[in-house]
Amino acid sequence: MRQSQHAMLPVANHDEEARQAFAMALRVEAVREAREGGRTVFEGRVGPQFRKTHGRKPKDRHEIRKAMLRDPFGQVSSAVRLLAQEIMWDAVGSSVERQLGTLVDRARQLNGRRSGSVRIDPTLEVPRYVGAVDIHGMPGNYDSELTSDDVFAGALYDRGVFLRSMGSAGTHNDSFGHTCIAYLKQAFPEFSPRRILDVGCSVGHSTVPFCEAYPKAEVYAIDTGAPMIRYGHARAVALGHKIHFSQQNAERTDFPDGHFDLIVGLAMIHETSDRALRNILREAHRLLARGGIVLHFDGPPWNRIADFDAAVHDWDTHFNAEPFISKVHDLDPKALMLEAGFAASKYIDVYVPAAFKGTSATLRNNLWFFGARK
Repeated sequence: MRQSQHAMLPVANHDEEARQAFAMALRVEAVREAREGGRTVFEGRVGPQFRKTHGRKPKDRHEIRKAMLRDPFGQVSSAVRLLAQEIMWDAVGSSVERQLGTLVDRARQLNGRRSGSVRIDPTLEVPRYVGAVDIHGMPGNYDSELTSDDVFAGALYDRGVFLRSMGSAGTHNDSFGHTCIAYLKQAFPEFSPRRILDVGCSVGHSTVPFCEAYPKAEVYAIDTGAPMIRYGHARAVALGHKIHFSQQNAERTDFPDGHFDLIVGLAMIHETSDRALRNILREAHRLLARGGIVLHFDGPPWNRIADFDAAVHDWDTHFNAEPFISKVHDLDPKALMLEAGFAASKYIDVYVPAAFKGTSATLRNNLWFFGARK
């Protein structure tokens, strides 16, 4: 599967594309081997050795992960996963850097058109839970700026996420948005939101589908990274969509009470702290109009999947600069929604068939959403 081209997507030359293809192929094999080969090694060698030593089986994902990392297979598998990730970002980063000037100029032109809006807040303090690490190993993270009106992080993310997801999120990286919409259309066929907000939007991969699904709605998107917002708006304009992007912290926005009928956060809560997540959900309650819906997609709580699968996913917490995955997925989503002010009878907890499936998406063929209706 090839990524769909648009005016803002960096174009790789022959050698860059070859390196990127190699990085994606290496990651496909590394992740597959960690899941399938790792399970074989755990069941055939690591698990029995643990039981022989401790007189019991491992009690949770933590003990499985530590036991696997004492085994040569686990050590090599983990190293190759990390290496594949680093090669991928390097292969994309050098390509983006080569054409950054052109991308910045193009973004200025597109962002200057009267289509939606783009607001940058130079006074915004990027929260520490975002800015302290390069999340999923992406150099410079979401907020680093290399030049005036920079879009480097957005371009790096747009191309890099396609490779990182191994194409399983669709040619526009928009599977999460389409999957969310499919659920809304099926579960709430009468629902017709006037205003939609995507929190933690990155470059708007999941935002754009809402313009297509609800053409009469005003669509808004926020993120803490200025380069992501600039790139995201330019990308939306290039794709022919009108979206209002602004650099904001989802814990405290400048929108008025009851301003939105639909608020979504798609694959962002694992990048927030325990305290921040609670603030984000309370802010969503404030921003929702009566009858409005909030939906978040992320990996399901650990207690809903097998311990070995949880250990494979929890690898990101320890080696892939995703420090909050482990804690956030231990939380009780329903309790969080009630704490934020939503009624228990309005709680939403559902698995939805993914809009796009790929051979690398074994654990993502059914996506988990939680939320509530106000």
